[in-house]
Amino acid sequence: MRRTTTAPRWLLLTSVGAATMLTLTACAGPTETPATGPTLSDEPVTLSFTWWGNDVRHGITEELIAAFEAENENITIEPQYTDWAGYWDKLATTVAAGDAPDIIQMDEKQLSTYAANGVLLDLGTLGDQLPTGDFPEAVLGTGALDGTQYGIPVGINSYTYMANVDVLDSLGIELPDDETWSWDDLNEIAEEVTAASGGAVVGSQSWGFEDGGLNNWLRQHGESLYAEDGSPEVTASAKTLAAWWQNLLDVTEAGGTPDPSATIERESAGLAESFTATNQSAFGPWWSNQVAALREASGQNLVPLMVPTPDEGESAAAYYKPSMFWSASAKTEHPAEVALFLDFLSNSEEAADLLLAERGVPANEKIREYITPKLDEVNQEVVDFLDEIAPRVGDAPPATPPGGGAIETIIDQHTQRVLFGEQTPEDAAESFIAELQQALDDAAI
Repeated sequence: MRRTTTAPRWLLLTSVGAATMLTLTACAGPTETPATGPTLSDEPVTLSFTWWGNDVRHGITEELIAAFEAENENITIEPQYTDWAGYWDKLATTVAAGDAPDIIQMDEKQLSTYAANGVLLDLGTLGDQLPTGDFPEAVLGTGALDGTQYGIPVGINSYTYMANVDVLDSLGIELPDDETWSWDDLNEIAEEVTAASGGAVVGSQSWGFEDGGLNNWLRQHGESLYAEDGSPEVTASAKTLAAWWQNLLDVTEAGGTPDPSATIERESAGLAESFTATNQSAFGPWWSNQVAALREASGQNLVPLMVPTPDEGESAAAYYKPSMFWSASAKTEHPAEVALFLDFLSNSEEAADLLLAERGVPANEKIREYITPKLDEVNQEVVDFLDEIAPRVGDAPPATPPGGGAIETIIDQHTQRVLFGEQTPEDAAESFIAELQQALDDAAI
């Protein structure tokens, strides 16, 4: 599908800038702290709200809107929603027409593109009408660019290695200690599983097809994918990238991961057809918010493990990835009402009772603590896992620069070339850096 990060589209949007915001001081007694932020209108206000999702999400979100409107009779929320496939084209069209929605469900890979082109509101201008004190800094920082907050994290995930306990038990293989296991340990046990099952079950589903695993690997080696200062620059070294692909190639050739042809076929088939979900692998790389779907598909006992490391888990290389953000249009004519709705979505127990974990485990720590007893067993386990890895979580990785949305296609292509022997890991690393940097440069033109 078409992307919104190409230069010509944004050259047409030069008139899109940040809306002028007034910082007003509310009337207060001499001992009270003045309120900051815009003031609510005395007239009826309509806000447009766009999101992507399936029918379940649409239904829950419409319940959220109804609950908010019941408490704020002066405000009407106009829903605009679609599935993921058509979401970004639709949003780009409305933005280009100068009619951006007031509230926007935003993805991490698109946040910087829209923010850099003046589409998103600086949420700091909403003052204390949108409190964020219950969000950990490492999580809140994922929605900030150059110190400006453009998105409020909705839910959090972390990268995991799923383990099929039933498969391991059937083969007489112990679940590894994920507090200390290394990449070498994963490779060894993966090869052991394949050999013990006579090839009926492969040790681990392959990795290398999205940026979550790559980010973890780079962070474990003291690097980051992009420049820490926010500049549109790929800073990962070719040496560390080559080692990532070499590790995958070595375990694949040893039989610890599937045949490349089978891997590529399953990658395009979706979660339900994956080696993990069909119980044809003992391990697999997934995000923590996918635990429930994987368990339901597999019908077996799958548990999330911490990602293997080269240093027995000593470094703070893990990170929390927001499932999505709440953002707002820089051109909104009703910033105070936007703040009220975002505060309801992000900080209220009433909204939490409806959302539960549908958009991920709440990023707001106070809300997460409130809602956890109400979650089903699987999502409670996910909360426990996210709490368990907290000592390993470091600062948020640098935000994806404009143009970085192309990364998954670029990673996928290079992993395939390595697995099929079309490129060496070293050549793939050099080519990957060049192609990704070109995508960033093109977006900056």
